[in-house]
Amino acid sequence: MPDRLARGLLDTSVILDLDRLGASQIPEEVAISTITLAELSAAPSATTDASERARRQDRLQRTEAAFDPIPFDIRSARAYGRVHAAVIEQGCQPRRRFADLLMAATALAEGLPLVTRNGKDFEGLENLITVVEV
Repeated sequence: MPDRLARGLLDTSVILDLDRLGASQIPEEVAISTITLAELSAAPSATTDASERARRQDRLQRTEAAFDPIPFDIRSARAYGRVHAAVIEQGCQPRRRFADLLMAATALAEGLPLVTRNGKDFEGLENLITVVEV
């Protein structure tokens, strides 16, 4: 990212790698979506390894303490219709990327660029939101 963004919505992938990213790669003002909290909340139960489960629980708790998440609200729900249509227009199946697309809808509703580690997850949405891969 040549110039540091002023603001941005962090995808869950960025939260997972936050300790590996430099400050210059992250917007000056950051936000997360309640979709990220949902994904992080599910993560501990997705492993049978006790150490990994504890690590994932720690990440969830630290994220909850550090951020006041943007809710998936009525504006986001309305924006999701546009996101869904864009994915269908690309010939893709939206259900396989449901959480990512809900996050994209939140970014669209809030007028925020979406900062991600996985730009491919948001292909086909370039006309709706700015996707910044870090």
